Amino acid sequence: VQLVESGGGLVQPGGSLRLSCASSGFTFSSYALSWYRQAPGKERELVAGISSAGGVTQYADSVKGRFTISRDNRKNTVYLQMNSLKPEDTAVYYCKVRHGLQNYWGQGTQVTVSS
Repeated sequence: VQLVESGGGLVQPGGSLRLSCASSGFTFSSYALSWYRQAPGKERELVAGISSAGGVTQYADSVKGRFTISRDNRKNTVYLQMNSLKPEDTAVYYCKVRHGLQNYWGQGTQVTVSS
């Protein structure tokens, strides 16, 4: 199982970024996936999740209305569209899949929101 995040960077408050997580090594369309983030000195937290077919999504209260999770099962990729970014969104963002009895994580992508 391999997950590779991309799309992070430096953005001003109010700006947007789209993160991608390319996946391989498992039957992508059969599994729910999630985005998490970890800010310096804080625990890793769930940001958003999406069901295997994409019909069910969930969001942390802190990002509802600003972030959108989606997936393309033809491309084995999950996305996180982040709008109206705030300085408190600054963190390393990770995608995760639970495969069997194990959680698999990507290496993360840094998102920094600063003027």
